[in-house]
Amino acid sequence: MPSDLDLRKVRYFLVLAETLNYSRAAQQLHIAQPVLSRQIRALEDDLKVRLFDRDKRRVELTAAGESLRLDAGALIAAADGARRRAVRAARGSGTFTIGFMPGLIVTPAAAALEARHPGLRVEVMRTGWDEQEQVLRDGRADVSYVRLPVDERGLRLLPLADEPRVVVVARTHRLAGEDGVSITDLAGEHLVQNPDAVPEWRDIAADIRDRIPRSAQESRYSVEVKLEHVAMGRGVVVLPASVVAFYTRPDVCAVPVTDIGPGRIALAWESSRRSRLIKDFAELAAAAGSPAATAGFLTRR
Repeated sequence: MPSDLDLRKVRYFLVLAETLNYSRAAQQLHIAQPVLSRQIRALEDDLKVRLFDRDKRRVELTAAGESLRLDAGALIAAADGARRRAVRAARGSGTFTIGFMPGLIVTPAAAALEARHPGLRVEVMRTGWDEQEQVLRDGRADVSYVRLPVDERGLRLLPLADEPRVVVVARTHRLAGEDGVSITDLAGEHLVQNPDAVPEWRDIAADIRDRIPRSAQESRYSVEVKLEHVAMGRGVVVLPASVVAFYTRPDVCAVPVTDIGPGRIALAWESSRRSRLIKDFAELAAAAGSPAATAGFLTRR
């Protein structure tokens, strides 16, 4: 890529790459469609490649376009992160922001960092499966407790803990109350989440074998929404035990899955950053031990 690549054009490109429709992309960007067309052509001229194949009926990414789509999100996020950090520095803002996934407790390490650096204000923010590393790239968080796997490009990871994964079923489900189940016991169940989150299930699932259509929204469901669907008998969900401990409810129950690997928890931050606060927090997080809130979850069924 040229060193003077116009990020505005890249932002336009990303919206068009997502919609594959010039009219809808222009509406989302609040610009006229001819303006969008000119900006995309200008970006193609800058890169000296064709990014889209287009005719009167369709718009598709070329191989070069798909490559740029995969890289451009991180590029935009890095620019946004640099801007946010520069603005905070100019304001003299003494804050440090920690991201965390549901079911994780970050208070001990956060409080220890404030005690080590008087005057520092530590903020926390809840993240989701689809954004846990994005908050680092775009500068919303300085560090983040993540559940692996994540896109590790440009990140440093400090492994913190492993924890068991459980299947959550409705209390009236045939597996409710079992001491444990195998992944094959779940082969005929509908998984109310992205199948990629449970590759062991995906490899044997009747849903996938029979090509049963899935809702595109399921991969974006929050934990709360997933549990609502489970309680209504619409499927099951496989979660880390600490998440279940945080979201206990009387109409569902958790059963250990005996033959799949554990969930892995790590602390992550951008590898390019050389902040003393990040170094200190990593030390404190390691000393604090596992952030997973798993104690007693099986007794709450």
